[in-house]
Amino acid sequence: MNNIQVCDFPSSIYLDEFQKTELELDLTIAIPTYNGANRLPELLNKLKNQVNTEHIEWEIIVIDNNSSDLTAKVVEKYQLNWSCPYKLKYIFEPQQGAAYARKRAIREAKGKFVGFLDDDNYPTANWVEAAYNFAQKYPLVGAFGSQIHPDWEVEPPENFHRIAPFLAITERGNQPLVYEAKKRILPPSAGLVVRRQAWLESVPQATILSGRVNGNMVTSEDLEVLAYIQKSGWEIWYNPEMEITHKIPRLRLQKEYLIPFFWGIGLSRYVTRMVQVKKEYKWLTIVAYMLNDLRKLFKHIVKYGIQAKTDLVADCERQLIISTLVSPFYWWKQADIQKQKS
Repeated sequence: MNNIQVCDFPSSIYLDEFQKTELELDLTIAIPTYNGANRLPELLNKLKNQVNTEHIEWEIIVIDNNSSDLTAKVVEKYQLNWSCPYKLKYIFEPQQGAAYARKRAIREAKGKFVGFLDDDNYPTANWVEAAYNFAQKYPLVGAFGSQIHPDWEVEPPENFHRIAPFLAITERGNQPLVYEAKKRILPPSAGLVVRRQAWLESVPQATILSGRVNGNMVTSEDLEVLAYIQKSGWEIWYNPEMEITHKIPRLRLQKEYLIPFFWGIGLSRYVTRMVQVKKEYKWLTIVAYMLNDLRKLFKHIVKYGIQAKTDLVADCERQLIISTLVSPFYWWKQADIQKQKS
């Protein structure tokens, strides 16, 4: 697997060059977007109307991840009428995939912290202030996530709460908490704020997961990055004062979207699980995980049986378990393909 370098910086870019970048600001808000022309205006308006930011030096960067719609025109129109003291920048990233867009944001950012908002994430009016205050309060924090509430276009099934967190819904109460490494739970990239120094010190130039693109639903590229940051000793936190509404369209509640989505999450798990495992324990860990996943699958079959074929939530859960079991074999095959190409 070490030979797979799916998501990498351009070869002319080196880590030490990033570290030399002069940091002038407290915070950069990065918006990775793909064909987000219809969604961006609401988000940009929310950021334009942030409160209590007079003492904060910050900027906004829209990372256009190879869009084919009018995303660039939308941003240009806002730039022409932009009267805020903080800058609105536009960057085009031709390599499609959320991981490439976020890495580009880290390269371009002038802020000590980089906050990521997807184009369907709409923050409350004090989100920037809450992010800044949290960063000042916790000097060991490497990254921290938001409290994310769903805005459903249509009501989900009654039992949907069992899988809702996978759609970047994070409601963990109203008190800050640290994500403990032993629990293997990390926040989503939606509403995530990362200390730029922690990213540069911890995340390798070549990561494996690139994010969903046409024809490939393998995801969790954000969790791979956070696993590296956590492995380096930085703390990962949940900050409930940073609240976001995540708009979830009807499409994302349909079987045609959800089954490939959960299959992709499962396929990514070998990568995210192995980040923090020492080389000498690799095979023992793989066997332990597979035995546990087999136990989960057996338990799920006993509990739901053929009901999973008609129950969307149960079907998603089963697909996730099965694809997690397949995950090591999938990545070993990818490694063989890479070797043959090199």
